[in-house]
Amino acid sequence: MSSQAHLGDVLVLGLGRTGESAARYLAALGPGRVSSVTLYGGVSAQAGERTEALEGAGVRVVCGTEEVSGSFDLAVASPGIPMDSAFFRAARDCSREVVSEPELAWRESPERWIAVTGTNGKTTTTSLATHLLREGGLAARSVGNIGTPPTEAVPDRTEGDWLVAELSSFQLAETSLFHPRAAVLLNVTPDHLEWHHTMEAYAAAKERAFANLGAGDLAVVSVDDDWCRAVAGRCEARGVRTCRLSVCSEPDAPCAAFLREGTLVVRLDGVEHELLPADELKIFGLHNAENALAAAAVALEAGVTRDDVRAGLRSFSPIEHRIEPAGTVAGVRYVNDSKATNTDSVEKALTAFDAGTIVVMLGGHDKMTDLASLAGAVCERCRVAVCFGEAGERIAGALEAARAERGSGLEVLRAPHLREAFSAARAAARPGDTVLLSPACSSFDEFSNMAERGRLFKRLVSELADEGALS
Repeated sequence: MSSQAHLGDVLVLGLGRTGESAARYLAALGPGRVSSVTLYGGVSAQAGERTEALEGAGVRVVCGTEEVSGSFDLAVASPGIPMDSAFFRAARDCSREVVSEPELAWRESPERWIAVTGTNGKTTTTSLATHLLREGGLAARSVGNIGTPPTEAVPDRTEGDWLVAELSSFQLAETSLFHPRAAVLLNVTPDHLEWHHTMEAYAAAKERAFANLGAGDLAVVSVDDDWCRAVAGRCEARGVRTCRLSVCSEPDAPCAAFLREGTLVVRLDGVEHELLPADELKIFGLHNAENALAAAAVALEAGVTRDDVRAGLRSFSPIEHRIEPAGTVAGVRYVNDSKATNTDSVEKALTAFDAGTIVVMLGGHDKMTDLASLAGAVCERCRVAVCFGEAGERIAGALEAARAERGSGLEVLRAPHLREAFSAARAAARPGDTVLLSPACSSFDEFSNMAERGRLFKRLVSELADEGALS
């Protein structure tokens, strides 16, 4: 679809930031391209200043119902509205086509996109890839699940601008024509199964990032887990240039990104780019070496020089809420990893610190995920675990069962909320320890989002530091 195609009557589902952005973008296109824009906010949506502003921009807004009526040429669905929900089905029944908001943005402005997906590591890799492109003198912007809807970025794009899109499985599930210049798949581990229902459906949504790639594009795919390895094989079978990504071995492939004796190396079409030792990165852990390799691969593919990639890797700092240093007080390091909302993310975070020196804070809204692997990792690497929130008791029980089975010396503590958990972690920590907020749960039992949770943790560290002195 060209950017001048007539879109007709358009329906937007959801009154969050994504829905509002899409509706505003569409309304601004004017009658030459859009006949009408109707936004259904859903059952919980209420009229207010935001809906009044949208109506002032020419959007018809319907709140308080999921009973969609009318006839639409195109529907744009916000992420998180399940495809089998009554709301989504109602929209699909009265629309010729349903797409995600990133799909709409790509159709409107399809040049120079990089897509980043995976269960964990998306935000770091997206931010780092954007940083490396800018280091190389290219205009680049991070969009998507990282916080800025792509339709907000499209109107201001100029020739040569790159969009680096962090894309969730929700956003990818409703894509059909989406065709980035390069796409990254970091990992696939169990998450969002309440939405997708099966691992197969979840993995298939992630794989849609590669559906339209051709021989001139680049697929960067981890081969360190079974789901991703299968995707890499299917990309190669279709003739897509596939960069095999691994921190466990050196892939025997013309395109690969890997560690060689602790140094980051990217090979593209047989040409090797030796970058820098992983221990020179400011982001910690083996998983962050993997994120750095993926970002470096797409930056090199976009034309950034090896020297600029190397400089960008050295200068990149941790992003907020992802293994973010929050300060050191009385010899104890405090780290905010509030973005770790699933068990696999926590297991990766634990590898960034010395075993036996970690006081981990776990808990929040219970997604009812299996805890066996997490419990084993916590017993192996942590000295103390403080369990809090709605999921706290279930996590504590899993840890105590694993402790008994393994003969571990892990100390398990319980607290009702994050503030009390912080106090317990502080009291248990010794000089040389790391207090790590890495909850393995979403935040919705106590907070509106994970950022609010992470900022409270950092505020508590700051208040603690005010009692003494930050070292």
